[in-house]
Amino acid sequence: MSEETAQNMDGNRSFEERVFARFDSIDARLDNLDSRIQKLEQKSYDTKPIWERALAEIVEVKAEIVEVKERLTSLERLSDQIVRKIDVLGKDMLTLRADQTRLEDRMERLDANPA
Repeated sequence: MSEETAQNMDGNRSFEERVFARFDSIDARLDNLDSRIQKLEQKSYDTKPIWERALAEIVEVKAEIVEVKERLTSLERLSDQIVRKIDVLGKDMLTLRADQTRLEDRMERLDANPA
């Protein structure tokens, strides 16, 4: 009785037919999977040039950063020199003003005491 029920459920197909039908179903699913994998691989290959350009730009930016750091270091050295020079100039101006004040005082004393 159970054999008859199984045969009626499968539409009276033989065991071999059912196995081959199952294999055909598996083959169709594998073909579908294979085509999907191929599409994904094509997309990944399409992004390769994008990554290559991105990496090239990153390398270029790193080189520019190194150049900017070198220029900043050079500017810092130059600004240190300028600060020292301005400091010397300021001290010279103070000395000059002190000398001028001293000479003006002498001139006033000489003008006040006619010989």
